[in-house]
Amino acid sequence: MDTLTDGLFAAGLLAFDAAALADKVVHILYAALGLGLVIFFHELGHFAVAKWCGVFVERFSIGFGPILWSFKRGDTEYALSLVPFGGYVKMLGQDDMDPSQLSSDEIAQDPRSYSAKSVGQRMAIISAGVIMNIGTGILFFAFAFRGGVEASPPTVGHVVVGKPGWQMGIESGDTITRINGHNVRSFRDILRFTTLSRGELHLEGTHPDQTTFDIRLEPNREKLRRMIGIGPAAGVEVAPIDEKSGDPATIPGSPADGQFKTGDEVVKFNETAITSHAQLQELLSKHRSEAIDLTLKRSGKDEALKLAPWKFSDLGIWMDIEQIAALQKNSPGEKAGLKIGDKMIKINGQDVGREINPLHLADVFEGLAGQEVTVTVLRIAADSPEPTQVDIVVTPTPAPAWINPPESPDTPLSIPGIGVAYHLTSAIVKVVAGSPAAQAGVSEKSSLKSIMLATENETWHRLTGDVKPVTIRLDDPKQRNMAYALWSFQDIPDVTVTLAFQSEELKPAELQPVADPEGYCLPKRGFMPVSASIEVKADAMPEALTMAVAETRNNAIDIYLTIRNLITGDLSAMNLQGPVGIAKVAYAVSQQGIERLLMFLGFLSINLAVLNFLPIPVLDGGHMVFLIWEAVTRKRPSERVLVAATYCGMAFVLGLMLFVIYLDIFFHPGVQ
Repeated sequence: MDTLTDGLFAAGLLAFDAAALADKVVHILYAALGLGLVIFFHELGHFAVAKWCGVFVERFSIGFGPILWSFKRGDTEYALSLVPFGGYVKMLGQDDMDPSQLSSDEIAQDPRSYSAKSVGQRMAIISAGVIMNIGTGILFFAFAFRGGVEASPPTVGHVVVGKPGWQMGIESGDTITRINGHNVRSFRDILRFTTLSRGELHLEGTHPDQTTFDIRLEPNREKLRRMIGIGPAAGVEVAPIDEKSGDPATIPGSPADGQFKTGDEVVKFNETAITSHAQLQELLSKHRSEAIDLTLKRSGKDEALKLAPWKFSDLGIWMDIEQIAALQKNSPGEKAGLKIGDKMIKINGQDVGREINPLHLADVFEGLAGQEVTVTVLRIAADSPEPTQVDIVVTPTPAPAWINPPESPDTPLSIPGIGVAYHLTSAIVKVVAGSPAAQAGVSEKSSLKSIMLATENETWHRLTGDVKPVTIRLDDPKQRNMAYALWSFQDIPDVTVTLAFQSEELKPAELQPVADPEGYCLPKRGFMPVSASIEVKADAMPEALTMAVAETRNNAIDIYLTIRNLITGDLSAMNLQGPVGIAKVAYAVSQQGIERLLMFLGFLSINLAVLNFLPIPVLDGGHMVFLIWEAVTRKRPSERVLVAATYCGMAFVLGLMLFVIYLDIFFHPGVQ
C-alpha cells in the first residue's frame, strides 16, 4: 500500500466552520475538489502503471480508514473511505503497514505480485505518482497562465525604517529587476530570492526617475525568515471597505470621508499627472499642510474634488529621544559624521525635548533643507565612560517627512532629510499647557507603561476588523518605540487614549486627542488604495505551457532551497503549515478566482511530487532508494532492514504531521 504523507493536506477540510457553510459552500467545494484532485492524480499514477505492469491491485481508495462506499470492477475494489487524509493503492506484495511482504519469497512467487516484477517495473510503479503530480502541476499552471494570473509588480511600496533595504537607500517606487543574477517578474520573486538565498543579496533595479541602482546588502533574519524590510506597492484606485457592500475604504472624520467612491482612480494631483502610488504619496507628504485638488477617473469620466489638510492628533506630551538607531549609507547624516549611538540634544541651539518636539524632528529638518544645520549630540567615546558633546554640521535634503512612518512596534522614526532613525523613550519630558494631558493631570518626568486605544466607531471596525481595544506595551523591549504608539491612533476616529504609568502610585489617564496646535499635518488624507497588480497571461497554450514548465522548475528548486534553509537555520521550522493551514489557504485563494486556485493547486502538486520523492522510508523516495540498492547489489534488502527503516520513516512522518498540526492550531491559527 502506498501511503501518501501529503495526503494530510486534505485533513484541513475538516477545520471549516460548519455555521459558515451556507454562504461559502461553493468556494469550500472548489477548495475540496482541488485538494482531492491533487491526491487523486498521485494515486492514479501508481494505479495505472501497476495495472500496466500486470500487478494485482486489491484496492484503490480515496481516503483512509473505514470504507463508506465501494464497488468492484474486475479484480480491484474502488473505495471511498471515511478519513479524507489522502488515499492509497493497495497492491499484492507491497504494503507499508506490513513491509515484510517485500521480502516474502512466497508472495514473490505469484507473478501478479509487486515484488515479483523486475526492478525497472517497480521503479516505474513507484515513480508514477510523482510523475503524475509533475504533469498535472504543469497543466494547473498552464491553464492558470492562459486565463491570466494577477500578481504584485516588483515595485517597492513601503520601506521599513532601519532595515537593510532602508539602510542601503531603497525607496518607495523603486523597481527591483534582478536579484543575484536572476530576473525578477513579481514581488513574490523578491520574497522568494530573499527568503531562500544565503549570504549577501545583489539587487539591481531602477528608481522612479529611471536612474539605475546596483547594491549589495545582507538580509536580517527576523520573524522566522530572512527579510530586507520592504513591502509591495499599492495602486492609485480607492479600495472597497469590504467585498459585500462595496463601500469605499475611507476613514471616518478624515478629509476623504464621503468624497470617494470605490474604484475611483487618482489621475492628477493639482496639475501633476499621477502614474504611481509612490508618486502620489510623495506629493501628499510634500503638500501635507495644504488643501489639494485631485482629479479622479470615475466611471470613465473625470471628477474633481478638493481635500483639506489632516492635522496630527495631539495629547500634549513630549517624549525623550533615544540614541540614533540606524543610518542610511551615503546619507547627509552619515557624510557629516553622525554615528549610531549618538543622542541628538540640540538643533541649531534649540533643546530637543524642551523646545523641539522629538516626534517632529523630520518636519524640522525638512523646513531647513539646503541650509547648514548644527546638530549637537552626546557621544560616548570608546576610551571614556562619560559622554561628550559634539557639534556636527549637516545639510538636509528636501526629502519630505513621514514618507516611512513607524508602522510596527520595533520600527524607529526616520528623518528622511538627513538619513537617520531613532526611537522615542516612554519617559515624558514635557506636558504642554492646556493640552489633554495637562487637563488630565499628567506630570512631567513620569514614564508610561502602556497605551490603550479604543473606539466605538463601527466603520473603523469594518475597515480594520479590530473591535476590541488595542494595548501597546511600552515596557516591552520589542515595543519600546513611543513614536509607533503615537502614530497608531492618528487615523482612529473617536479614539480614547488611556495612558498607564510605570509608577503604581499614578492612576491611568484617559484622554481625548485634539488637533496638534503646532500645525503639524499628516501625510495622508484618509482614503485607502487597492494593491497594485499586473496580469501575467499567455496569449496561446504553447506559451502557457512554456511558462508552466518554468514555474514548475522554480517551485521545485524553491522546495529544495527551503529544506536546505530549514536545515541550516536560515529559515525557521515555525513557518511550516499543516493540513488546516493549507485548507484555509486553498479556501482563501478559491475566493480570488479559479486562476489563483489553479496556481495554488499547481504549487501543491509540485510540493507533493518533490517531498514525496525524498529518500525517506515510507515515502516513494525511500522505496526508490531500496530499489536502487537492489539494482546495484543484485539482491533485496533483508527483512530486518526493511522493517526497521519503514517504521523509522513512519515515526518521522507521523511526528512531522503532529508538529505541523500543532503549528496550525496554536502558532498561526489565523493564517489566510
